[in-house]
Amino acid sequence: MSDYLVIVESPAKAKTIERYLGKKYSVKASMGHVIDLPKSQTGVDVDNNFEPRYITIRGKGPVLNDLKKAAKKAKRVYLAADPDREGEAIAWHLAHSLNIEQDEECRVVFNEITKDAVKSSFKHPRTVDMNLVNAQQARRVLDRLVGYNISPLLWKKIKKGLSAGRVQSVAVKLIIDRENEINNFKPEEYWSITGYFQKGKKDFEAKFYGINGKKTPLKSKDDVDQILNGMDGKKFTVGKVNKKERKRNPALPFTTSSLQQEAFRKLNFRAKKTMMVAQQLYEGINLGGREGTSGLITYMRTDSTRISNTAKDEASAFINENYGQKFLGPKRKAKNSEGAQDAHEAIRPTSPKREPSAIKDKLSRDQYRLYKLIWERFMASQMAPAVMDTVTAHLMNNDAEFRASGSQIKFKGFMKLYVEGTDDSKKDDNKVLPPLNEGDTVEAEQIKPDQHFTQPPPRYTEARLVKTLEEKGIGRPSTYAPTLDTIQRRGYVTLDNRRFVPTELGTIVIDMLKEYFPKIIDVQFTAKMENDLDDVEEGSKPWRDIIGDFYHDFEKRLKKAEEEIEKIEVRDEPAGIDCEKCGHEMVYKMGRYGKFLACSNFPDCRNTKPILKKIGVTCPKCKEGDVVERKSKKNRTFYGCDRFPECDFVSWDKPIDRPCPKCQSLLVEKKKKKGTQIVCTECDYKEDVQQ
Repeated sequence: MSDYLVIVESPAKAKTIERYLGKKYSVKASMGHVIDLPKSQTGVDVDNNFEPRYITIRGKGPVLNDLKKAAKKAKRVYLAADPDREGEAIAWHLAHSLNIEQDEECRVVFNEITKDAVKSSFKHPRTVDMNLVNAQQARRVLDRLVGYNISPLLWKKIKKGLSAGRVQSVAVKLIIDRENEINNFKPEEYWSITGYFQKGKKDFEAKFYGINGKKTPLKSKDDVDQILNGMDGKKFTVGKVNKKERKRNPALPFTTSSLQQEAFRKLNFRAKKTMMVAQQLYEGINLGGREGTSGLITYMRTDSTRISNTAKDEASAFINENYGQKFLGPKRKAKNSEGAQDAHEAIRPTSPKREPSAIKDKLSRDQYRLYKLIWERFMASQMAPAVMDTVTAHLMNNDAEFRASGSQIKFKGFMKLYVEGTDDSKKDDNKVLPPLNEGDTVEAEQIKPDQHFTQPPPRYTEARLVKTLEEKGIGRPSTYAPTLDTIQRRGYVTLDNRRFVPTELGTIVIDMLKEYFPKIIDVQFTAKMENDLDDVEEGSKPWRDIIGDFYHDFEKRLKKAEEEIEKIEVRDEPAGIDCEKCGHEMVYKMGRYGKFLACSNFPDCRNTKPILKKIGVTCPKCKEGDVVERKSKKNRTFYGCDRFPECDFVSWDKPIDRPCPKCQSLLVEKKKKKGTQIVCTECDYKEDVQQ
């Protein structure tokens, strides 16, 4: 039997660590929490100072018994759960179950699962940090009191299966508020005037700026006509030409929030998927050979952009060797968001020398793509700024001033490796102007006015919503992914073109919470509660006091809501067609994967059908059915024949209602980073779609 027992959460993590520690150590997995509050009841004694009632999780008895037997035979037990509040709570519960004394130094933590980090952590064990445990207990108890008291109210008054939580309710409210902004938005007219020029063989544009050097807005066609009437033909004189050198700094290394945002933008990963794949990279991948199983990234739940000096030095050495000294960046200090705990480093590769291409064959496609993103972001953060040459030319025609701007990359710096994504597609601003000197005369080939209207704010994507939650101090790194998953599973929001849209059900729930539990959906209150939990972690506030302050008002509101709220009937929307099985009307219902059709005679008739959206294309396979838009179980859009299963035609790309001009085969639309392209499914024919 091994001398020492080490307990971690997962078998993958256990396998990696066991290889580093050697034969004297036996590493076992608890499979996450083994002790928790009961599922069937609140599990919090509000009359006994909010004492939690913990039980062994159903199905975890054999796991716990196995750990107890192993602990009795070991000289010493080490608890190596993840380095966060959740991990500390797991360690605390295990310590109680295994009769480990409170003052025993049994807790080991490491930010990365590498040989050096793991071995070093076992040289410096500590006691279980009760401040961390209490912060986790406070969150757990608070969420129980909210969820297990409001949820039954929602079931009784609105619909079964609903839930309400602090962070999820605020997230839904933000989505509803944004939808209201969009619906109430009143577009305002404005105009622009663009001059199209050519000098030498170089085309360039200049946009109207103002009159006599003063910026002048164009609010109507009359404003435009007044400017055009005051101009003297199409000849312009070049006035001032401003040339500047501008530096662009790289983005900082990833936090949990920024990783989720960037993985959504660049890889189309949902937050839940990002965290799942990142967990795999953290716990260890079998690289074969001498390396064996090794953790590839540091801990992925962090709000810090701090990087260790060792990691900086390794990155600098790699950059110097592979890109040259001029690509080495200056030493920059981490800039953490307000309220960041800064408990761990930023997310980075455990070894900058481990290039993604060198281990691509050892990783799944998703693992490789996410690791590459993390590696490139970290390496770029340690590289030199990019240097841009910018030029602004002032073109004069009588009193009217137009301005032409251009920029050119003088030195790529970090951009040689990585450029941060954005939520909205933007035109490439790397336009180069022809040589323009003060006093030159240029003639416009065309002067074109255009009418525009202001646009409402965009709906939230996952990336935007995570960013907003972080900026407002709502939730913490570990809560973003489960929050986004929950609000969709409950049917409070749906996704339309990767953007959140509130449902009628979500609106009803939030309206009720707004009236009877305003603190639950109050952004500032929720952010303050997060700060209070941070204070508990730091040991400056007792956790029971925080719960007590909250519950005193909450209990009164709960009783009032029970007495006053009338039952709300969420009616199903008629679909306008009859059930082919029993003749009753079909209605729209909301399911886990969005809306579907169901018979109104349920449960006597259980007929259901997906909602089929025709795209105006005849099935290219059977020539009889229509191609319709469908949704996969992962909510990904695909296209198929409406005669399925008689016809099994499917396509991830949207078919086009015309044949390929080259070979007469099927044409489809393919989404590219910079627009859409129509391609043939058989030959090499391609065409770009005009945006």
